[in-house]
Amino acid sequence: MEKELVKEYSNGELIVVWKPQKCIHAKVCVHMLPNVYDPNKRPWITPETTDTSALKKQINECPSGALTYYMKNDKMEDNELKDQYITDIIVTNNGPLKIKGNLQIQLASGEIVTKNGITGFCRCGVSENKPFCDGSHRKIEFIG
Repeated sequence: MEKELVKEYSNGELIVVWKPQKCIHAKVCVHMLPNVYDPNKRPWITPETTDTSALKKQINECPSGALTYYMKNDKMEDNELKDQYITDIIVTNNGPLKIKGNLQIQLASGEIVTKNGITGFCRCGVSENKPFCDGSHRKIEFIG
């Protein structure tokens, strides 16, 4: 089994964790914080160019869970603790079903997968990573 690639980037108080194999290239990160995420630069993530609250907000919108974070001091704030217990479901226009929360998913194979943050579920039927979205809906111009 291949070891998962994980990269970490820090702004001094927050550590951005990027798992490239999970990334579906939705570009939410680039659109929300173009000063932080630039795929044409190395490193492509420079969290020191913005504040921690902006990073948290953007990372919480990552549809694949490829981007997560933890605090350097590892202490959760009260509002983050409350957010752990809320599950949001968002039907995106012509895209995936986004579920935000702490999830435990039993796949058709019986494997149990845990996800936290935002997870994108395929609605178009052509994802190569079902039940998760891999961005294939854009190739077939899915409408739904």
